[in-house]
This record gives sequence, C-alpha cells and structure tokens, in this order.
Amino acid sequence: MKKDFQSPFGESISDTEEDDGEPYLLDDFELVAGDEERLRLIFALEGGMQNAMEGGADDSSDDYSNADNQEDEDNKSSNSDSDDDFTDSDSDSDSGAERTVETRSKTAGRSAAGDSGEGSTASAPRRVIDDYDEEMEEDEVVKAIIAEIKKPRSKPPDIRMEDFVVDLSFHPRQDILAIGTSVGDVQVYRYTNDENTLLDTHELHTKSVRGVEFSRDGRLLISTGRDRSILVTDTETGKLTFCWEEAHEEPVYTMSIIGEHTFATGDDDGVLKMWDVRQKDAVFKLKPVEDFISSILSNAQQQKYLLMTSGDGFLTTINIAQRKMQVQSEPYEEELNCMGLFKRESKLVVGTSKGNCYTFNWEQFAYHCDAFTGPKAGANRMIPITEQIAVMAGEDGVIRAMHMVPGRMLGIVGQHAMAVDTMDISGSGELIASSSQDNDVRFWNVKYFEDFDDIKYNAKPDKRALKHNLPSSQRTNARDFFADMDDD
Repeated sequence: MKKDFQSPFGESISDTEEDDGEPYLLDDFELVAGDEERLRLIFALEGGMQNAMEGGADDSSDDYSNADNQEDEDNKSSNSDSDDDFTDSDSDSDSGAERTVETRSKTAGRSAAGDSGEGSTASAPRRVIDDYDEEMEEDEVVKAIIAEIKKPRSKPPDIRMEDFVVDLSFHPRQDILAIGTSVGDVQVYRYTNDENTLLDTHELHTKSVRGVEFSRDGRLLISTGRDRSILVTDTETGKLTFCWEEAHEEPVYTMSIIGEHTFATGDDDGVLKMWDVRQKDAVFKLKPVEDFISSILSNAQQQKYLLMTSGDGFLTTINIAQRKMQVQSEPYEEELNCMGLFKRESKLVVGTSKGNCYTFNWEQFAYHCDAFTGPKAGANRMIPITEQIAVMAGEDGVIRAMHMVPGRMLGIVGQHAMAVDTMDISGSGELIASSSQDNDVRFWNVKYFEDFDDIKYNAKPDKRALKHNLPSSQRTNARDFFADMDDD
C-alpha cells in the first residue's frame, strides 16, 4: 500500500464520515419474531452506544425521553408568542459567541477539537441519560442498556481533526499525543479520560507530514514531510533545534526511533538512512530494495540489526555496526507492511497486504518458520502490547487483537468506518490511539490484555473470534449482554 497521495496520503482522500455498520453483533444471538421493541433497543445499543459513551447522547437519549420531547413540543406551541420577546437577547448572545470562536488554535492551553471543530473542548458533556434512574424501568433489557451506557469512561474522548491525520505518536512519559496532518502541521494534545486539550500547533512542513515520533526521553519531537525534510523540535520550548532540508531524494515513507540519539528513515524509492541528532549528515545510507520501505524495526536490547519491510515483498536485515546488508529474505508475492517482536524478542512476526502473518526466528530472517492467515483485509499496522499479543489494523477499519505465537485471533479491540492508517501505543501500555481516513483519532483502553498472555489455546482457531468484541471495543457482544438476564 504505497503512499502515493491516493492512500493513505492522497489529496483525493474523502473526509466523509460514514459508518459502515459492521454486522458483527447480529450473528451472536437470535431475536424473537415480532419483538419490535427489543429489536429497536438492540440497535440502539449497537449503533447508539458509541455516541453515548463518547458524550454525544443524542441517539440514546431519544430512546428514553419521548415524554420530554412531547412536552417540549407542547411548550413550543403555547409559548410561541413569548419567544419573540427573547429574540434580541438571543441574537446578542449568539454574536458574542461568534466572536469567541477560533478556527485554528496556535497557543498553549486551548481545548482539543470536538464536534464543533478545532479549538473547542473535546470532553463528554453532561448527558440526559446520566440523570436517568434505570430502576424505574420494568424491562430488564432497557435497564441493562442504560447501565451499560452510564459506565464510567476508561479512555479519552475522540479527537476530531479538521485535516487528514497522517501519523501520530505518544509521548513516552507524559499523557501527550502528537498528531501529524496533511497540511504539514504537528498538533500536540494533552489527554485525560474527561477531555483533550490542544497544547500547541507546530507549523513545520510545507507539505504533508509523513511521520512523527518522540525521542525516547520525550525531549525531542522528530517529524518528516512530503517536502523531503526532517525537522527536530524541542518539546519544552517548541523551538526548532535541527533541520535536514533535503534529507531524501524522495519523500520519507516511514520512520523509527532506534536509540537515545538515533533514528532511521525509509523513503518511497527504497532508500534507508540512519540519523544521529548530534550529527549534520546521515550516519549511513543504503538502497537495499526498489520499492517503498514500509516499516523499520530494531531490537531494544542489542540493537545489532536494523530490520525493514518493503513493498516489493522483502524482509531485509541491515548490520548496524558494519553498515551493510546482512541478509535478505526470499521474495514474497505480497507487500510486507508491518512487523513486531514477541517472546522476549526471540520471534519476529511480519504482516502483509493479503492478511497473512509470517513468523521468523531471531537472526534467521531468510525464510519464515511459521505462517498463519489473519483477516482477509490487509494489515497496515501492528503494535505488540504483550510478549505474545499484538493489535493489528488494516483496510477494513477494524482493529483486532491477535495472539501471535501461535497465531490466533482474540477478537475486536475497536473499529473505524474507514481504513486505519496510523496507530500507536502509550508509554504506559494502557492506551492505543488510532486514526483512519475519516480524520478522527480514537483511543482504546487495552490494559485488560495483561490477563490474556497465560491463556491456553485450542489446536484450531475459533472463527467466532473474528466477530467477538473485546472490552475496549465500543460495541458489546449481544450474547454477553443478555447472559445475566438469561441466568435469572
């Protein structure tokens, strides 16, 4: 999946926010024929819970406030004359509000982007459903739905961006997220479970950002752009500390932090470069492949090898000390898009454009030792979250958890309406942030995976896991939802 401004960096990218309405839940239970009220509530749970849990309770509150709506209509008709008396004061209030709206925030302390656009607060407002007592309901289904919606938040609200999100990166030590956009800016947010606050907007590149990463100590913010430049920004002062104006002859496709002062970049033409923020020129340059370099990785312990995947189907190993290619795998008839280390860095798993996953033993990178097939949609991103489990996302917009050694699908972590282009994990390992072509940045709490590593798996994969929603998903499995009521 080459970044040729068609996907995912295309200028023709549509920012229409459509919900594909994946039917993952409907296969998990049967409805009694003619039970229209129950069916309506189930669809409210599936489609409306996401908005309600994100603070927009429009869909959910409609289910429980029909009486209030009717009363509002009655009041409207009876008070139509008195409304005119307040027209002037309302107009004054509206004009005052318009003067306070800013289309772009450039200073610290501004609130994060929300439904009303950039510069507004992306926090969960007080909802009608929060004041509703579910015990007043006689229907157990309604009680359960209300209780589910009212659960406390375990992750930040979505960040709705005006511009296309190209890349994002968590600060390693603070609750801060940097987001690179298609207009060349990097926006920095502070996040909590209640709201996101825009701290600063760095106008860095003349063209689209291609990659953004924090240094390991969080003091530097490194960004690459389609203008072929690499910029280093001090995170405390916001000042530019270093600039390589023409770092590559072609735009950088991917970037990875290697050490305390070093990082590596790979471009659209298969050129790999390693950089040191203390040096003016690149540490070394190689061209081991002919197609774009999709991902770069090095093990944290030894940092002896630099691994890279590419669009022409090669896994290439670079000896960092010798600054030359160590070995290159047999060619695969598919793009190799992403990879991750597991089992205390003894296993490397590579994801492909056809949904396949290939496992390599460490230092044996010529050919895989195991393979398994994941979802049919191609894998764009892979993030290891434990020694055995990774979160993967791809073209279908679904974020899935997979037990990589052996290869088993665990279930759905979250979902977007469009293909997922970028994803990162927080320094604490509790949150994952992802973004798709709908310009939304979403957070997923994955702390519960700490309990998954010791699970023993059957010899055969369970196909039901393809549709099973895990705790971080904004959708609930209907079978689990009705389990307590069935026991009664």
